[in-house]
Amino acid sequence: MVNGLTHDTLYGGRKFRTLKVLDEGVREALAIEVDASLASERVVRVLEQFKERRGLPTQIRVDNGPEFISQTLVLWAEENGVKLHYIQPWKSTQNACIERPNRTFRNEVLDACMFDDLDEVRDYAWEWMIDYNEERPHDALGKIPPTIYRKKTEQISTLELSA
Repeated sequence: MVNGLTHDTLYGGRKFRTLKVLDEGVREALAIEVDASLASERVVRVLEQFKERRGLPTQIRVDNGPEFISQTLVLWAEENGVKLHYIQPWKSTQNACIERPNRTFRNEVLDACMFDDLDEVRDYAWEWMIDYNEERPHDALGKIPPTIYRKKTEQISTLELSA
């Protein structure tokens, strides 16, 4: 699993963050959290939701952002038998699986719209995620969308997190 954090600002100047969770193996966007703050406790809450719905991977790739190096996430990972694989600082290519979706999300959602409130960002993020997973062909998947690829391969994947 991969996690990617992006920052932006609402029309009125209020800052917000988005946390994207992707399945690295099938390139499927699993969640996009939007809020003014996304601390490690929120990351753990999102991972707990995956634990209930899909189970957990054996490894999650993360960068060195404060929400990923916190004791809260480290303890959660230990308790759940999940290895946190940290990329080297300033080596975003080690987390390349999230960099492309982050850029696409920024170009197609965050830079394309002026949002009045967080609910509006959440609505756009949800629509983007559905399109990304169900409609958009991915070259690396044989030019089919991630949800179709996952069904075809029944592949077990790992998680990555990044800020």
